[in-house]
Amino acid sequence: MDRAGMADFLRRRRESLQPEDVGLPRGRRRRTAGLRREEVATICHLSADYYSRLERERGPHPSEQMVASIAQGLRLSLDERDHLFRLAGHRPPPRGGTGEHLSPGLLRILDRLTDTPAEVVTELGETLRQTPTAVALTGDLTRFTGPARSIGYRWFTDPACRALYHPDDHHLHSRVFAAGLRRAVALRGPGSRAAHLQRLLLESNEEFRAVWDEHEVGVEFDDGKRFLHPELGLLELSCQRLLDPDQSHVLLVYTAAPGSPAQEKLRRLAVSAVRR
Repeated sequence: MDRAGMADFLRRRRESLQPEDVGLPRGRRRRTAGLRREEVATICHLSADYYSRLERERGPHPSEQMVASIAQGLRLSLDERDHLFRLAGHRPPPRGGTGEHLSPGLLRILDRLTDTPAEVVTELGETLRQTPTAVALTGDLTRFTGPARSIGYRWFTDPACRALYHPDDHHLHSRVFAAGLRRAVALRGPGSRAAHLQRLLLESNEEFRAVWDEHEVGVEFDDGKRFLHPELGLLELSCQRLLDPDQSHVLLVYTAAPGSPAQEKLRRLAVSAVRR
C-alpha cells in the first residue's frame, strides 16, 4: 500500500470537484477549494474520521469495498479507479459486463435528473443507482442481494416484482428477460454470473424453462412501459436508454407525454420523493 501516493491522489481529486459535480448543494460562504472531507465521506458512505485519516496517511488498510466506494464517490474514471486500487495494494476489479463502477459522465447525467425516474442497470438487470423519483415509482431496487439483484431472476421467482407492471405485459417481460439472459450467457460464457442465474432458474422455475426452450433472441421492449403504482395507479411512460459501452451499463429514463395523466402523476411522485 502506497499511503503517501494514495493520500495525495485522494486530496487532489477531492479538490478538483465542486458540490454540484456530485449532486450536493453549494451552500453559502464556501471557502474550501473543491469538496470538504466531510462531503466526500458522505457521498462515499464512510465516516468523516475514516476518510480524513486516509488523506493524512494514517488509519487501517482500506478494503476493496471501501476503495470501490471512494472511487465511485469521487467520480473517478476507470483508469483513475484502477490506479486508486493499486495505490491501496489491491488488484483492480474487472471491467466490462461484470463491472459495477459507474462512469463519471453517466453519474453527472443521473444527478441532474432530479424530478425524473431514472436508473442505471447492468446487463443482468441489476440496479446500481436510482434517482429519488425512481425509488418513489418502483421502490428501492438497489436493496437486493445475491441472485435477486437481477430483475430477470426476480421476475420468475418473486410475485411482488410482477405487481409493478400491467398484467397484459407480463408475457412480454418474460420473453425479454429470458432473451436478455441468453445473450449474456452466450457473451460471458459458462462460468459467468449470467450462466449461474440460468442454471438456478432452469432448476427451479417451470415458466422460465418453457420460455427458455423457445430459444428466442433479440426480444426487446418497445419505448413504452406501463407501471402500476400502489397509490397512483396506472402510469404509461416512455423509456429512453443510454448505453455506456465500456461497462455495459444502461441508463434508463422514464418520461410521460406532455398533457397526459401520467405527467401529473410523475409530478406528484417527484414531490413525494423530495419529502422523504
